[in-house]
Amino acid sequence: EEIRLFDNRIKKEVIPNYVCELKIDGLSVSLLYKNGKLVRGATRGDGIAGEDITHNVKTIKTIPLVLPKPIDIEVRGEIYMSKKSFNKLNEIRKANGEELLANPRNAAAGSVRQLDSKIAASRNLACFIYHLPNPEEFGIKTHYESLQFMKDLGFDINPNIELLKDIDEVLKYIAKWTEKRNDLPYEIDGIVIKTNDFSQQAKLGFTSKYPKWATAYKFPALEVLTKLKDIKFTVGRTGQVTPNAVLEPVRLMGSVISRATLHNEDYVLTKHIKIGDIVAIRKAGDVIPEVVSVKKDRRTGDEQDFKMITECPICGSKLVKKDTSYYCVNDDCDKKKIENLIHFVSRDAMYIDGFGDRIIEDFYNMGYLNNIIDFYELYKYKEELMELEGFGSKSINNLLDSIENSKQNSLERLLFGLGIRYVGNKTAKILAKYYGNIDNLMQASYEELLDIKDIGEVIARSVVDYFTNNKQLIFSLKEHGINMSYLGKITVNDNFNKKTFVLTGTLSNITRNEAKEKIEELGGNVSGSVSKKTDVVIVGENPGSKYDDALKLGITIWNEEEFLSQL
Repeated sequence: EEIRLFDNRIKKEVIPNYVCELKIDGLSVSLLYKNGKLVRGATRGDGIAGEDITHNVKTIKTIPLVLPKPIDIEVRGEIYMSKKSFNKLNEIRKANGEELLANPRNAAAGSVRQLDSKIAASRNLACFIYHLPNPEEFGIKTHYESLQFMKDLGFDINPNIELLKDIDEVLKYIAKWTEKRNDLPYEIDGIVIKTNDFSQQAKLGFTSKYPKWATAYKFPALEVLTKLKDIKFTVGRTGQVTPNAVLEPVRLMGSVISRATLHNEDYVLTKHIKIGDIVAIRKAGDVIPEVVSVKKDRRTGDEQDFKMITECPICGSKLVKKDTSYYCVNDDCDKKKIENLIHFVSRDAMYIDGFGDRIIEDFYNMGYLNNIIDFYELYKYKEELMELEGFGSKSINNLLDSIENSKQNSLERLLFGLGIRYVGNKTAKILAKYYGNIDNLMQASYEELLDIKDIGEVIARSVVDYFTNNKQLIFSLKEHGINMSYLGKITVNDNFNKKTFVLTGTLSNITRNEAKEKIEELGGNVSGSVSKKTDVVIVGENPGSKYDDALKLGITIWNEEEFLSQL
């Protein structure tokens, strides 16, 4: 149904044909060539910064080191490990008494990040190329042509890519590979569908996150049965107490699962989960194990009812229920503090490499880490840390270097790392980009925050409360030299930046959604109602009462022609 809806949206603007590709389950890579010679291989990373893996990319036999033409070109693709190579690698690891790798994707990702390129070379990695970022420079008009162009240059292109004339053929392609996926020599986790013509892609454009001209069909998550032996409770960084299923270990999608989240009390009660049940589990989003359903017909009568605890399992404080979840509200709870520290150094936050969960817990228990400021004062204890078992000068120096490097992170990483309630990775980026630096954000009022797209009442209140109560923390971070500004690219148009717009009436040359996206891309906000805070009302044909409100309040009014000229 979603694929047909995608097609219907496309056909409102263009008459497409599609290219279908197998979605290879590996690691995205960008390859850069100068004068036909490979000069850089990099991971996609977070979309802004990736990792340099050139030394390992050069060991992959399906990646040409020199092209048949001395051209400058970038191509993108997926590095993967075949099922055969993966099984062989695990046989070797088993014989050596090493821990088995979970799946080919993790094995491929770990291999290209090895410091020793001989290890990567021994792993028999391969790479399919599927994207040319600048086809117009080579006179190429369609995606399918770009694939053939890259194939002629010596790149490995997946042989199962097809050019299809309509959505019915696309659905047949999906059905075929859903059935045949297990026969492939490599893992796939779905099908990618792209509009073929580049001029049509340009017309369709992008949302803030995704191209409108492409979509992915993901295969249904696999489910397996196992026994739920017990329910244990864990405490997160916000104090949320989560019930978790303790399972009889079972293999699922390449890894052995012995724990699965049960989310909250309501989830357990709604699904009628009991200790001792046979349950179906799957990986939500192919990552996080969760209990899907109970096999009530398999019950013996020995099962035990679930009962939510009333005290924190770590500090013993009385739990408080908020919405559907229970929380430990003791600010001195050790587990909450440790989880906050772990979150601060995580990949999407400050990404201080080398700090595993266990190291942070050990440093906390030894008194070196109690809050996030302590990371930036660890250098004072360098000599003491080097004397700890399992640490030496090299490992401690690497940790301290990672801490120092984290000071240069862009603002959104810091905002996410601070653990402001309801401020996830995406919201942190929105706030960082909008305000530019932390001082502007700290001065923002509740009402001003509400005017920002995707910032609702709950987030706005949480942000205001956080900065009201944590000014000293921000001041201390500044004193330690942590960057407080957004370092990403900002497209600024003074006609739109930080101004609030209201749309009314029918626009002839642009849809309302397109107008909204363009305003937001240039730093503006779009509101649904006219108020004193509105800067401009854009008026199309047959405007409604918003036009009258704008006249009464003396707000600037643009017709469609004026709007397009300002763009």
